[in-house]
Amino acid sequence: MFGCIVSGRLIQTEAQQIDQTHFVFNIENTENINHVVVFLLGTVPFPDGLGGSVFFSWPSPEGPQWQLLGHISNQKPSAIFKITKVKPEDIIKSGPFGMMAAQANFQNNTISQIGISVEPLSSIAQQTPAVGVQPSAMDSFTQFTTKMLENFYNYASSFAVTQAQMVPQPNETFVPSSALQNWFTNFQRRLQQNPNFWKS
Repeated sequence: MFGCIVSGRLIQTEAQQIDQTHFVFNIENTENINHVVVFLLGTVPFPDGLGGSVFFSWPSPEGPQWQLLGHISNQKPSAIFKITKVKPEDIIKSGPFGMMAAQANFQNNTISQIGISVEPLSSIAQQTPAVGVQPSAMDSFTQFTTKMLENFYNYASSFAVTQAQMVPQPNETFVPSSALQNWFTNFQRRLQQNPNFWKS
């Protein structure tokens, strides 16, 4: 249902389900990450009236320190978030995940997590993300290009089949989804470094 991209890395599409309404992605080596993209895969929409609050947790000896990044929904199927070091006023120790996600996969306090909590849109609308997590100064061209890439990836991924599911079709050409993932990640990285790279 959900996908996650850490800038410069492969796409993650298999979130760990903690319970019926909570999902996490484990992120290793988080010292140098700046932005993450969280999105719906396009295969399963949210039920009517529901969306997903997106949280980020830095590893900490004291336990998880969650901060609210923002949200995604059927009307906003993807979002880019800037990751900043957690500030005391932004910590949500008793948030929707509490200790459960940490107990599931916080190993030696080295793994960060992105958590998605499925909640009513009315509750999501009243939440206030941590200051500075939304990237500022992203021009409209970069926003359009990013949305277009996410839309293309979601569309192409909706046709994905495993090798066992493939039926020989002599008139069709198949592209491995890993090639699509690599292209998507590389294009996004280059776009973040220089929004005009495609002109050269």
